[in-house]
Amino acid sequence: MIRAENVCFGYTRGKTVLNEVAFHLEPGGLTVLAGANGSGKSTLLLLLAGLFLPRSGRVLVGGDVVPGREKRVRRRTGLLLQESELQILGTTVGEDLLLGSDPNDPDSRRKAEDLASRLGLVQLWDSPVDSLSGGQRRKLCLASLLMARPEVLLFDEPFSGLDYPAVREFRRILADNAKQGITQIVATHDLEPALDLAGEMLLMDSGEIVGQGPPESLLDRAAEHGVRPPCLWQRERAGIQGLW
Repeated sequence: MIRAENVCFGYTRGKTVLNEVAFHLEPGGLTVLAGANGSGKSTLLLLLAGLFLPRSGRVLVGGDVVPGREKRVRRRTGLLLQESELQILGTTVGEDLLLGSDPNDPDSRRKAEDLASRLGLVQLWDSPVDSLSGGQRRKLCLASLLMARPEVLLFDEPFSGLDYPAVREFRRILADNAKQGITQIVATHDLEPALDLAGEMLLMDSGEIVGQGPPESLLDRAAEHGVRPPCLWQRERAGIQGLW
């Protein structure tokens, strides 16, 4: 369960970035956090991850207030930044995956190799991280997050800069995470790649949640808040059949 209770936040005195943000999400679902650039999506994810402290209000994950001092609270949530290279600390894929683990522990090594195999990185185990593509770096960051077995994964514009094959692969990963019961929030200004995977949508504008519900219930309002509805939905509304 994720709950935001009248959360307010600002980076500087007198300037509000988030204003009375309130919502509740049940565990295990995939939620699209939709909004134009600058609407406050990234800031909200940072608060949900416990990296920022609200100016007022509360954020709760699994009933615990975030940020929390207990390790189980801090490890419950994983955040994948849009600038994924900022989260890579190892020099090779294998080294990065095993950071924070005993490299000589066979269980940790097996878990890291299993994740690398699942995300298509096992053949790159000894490759320098500088040689990875943008999509591969994003998958490496995700694999590192999954090493901690998080209950919640937060994604900040995960499809940004990816080509079509990488988008399809990342969609598969999101669907696989959902089957494993991981709660996921995907923040994006582009609904096209993720909307059909989502059971819930949060619509954000100017630091406020202006709508919550099944995605199809909010698409009529998306454009007025700076978010373009998916092309297929627009074509269906216009009664146009077939593909582009």
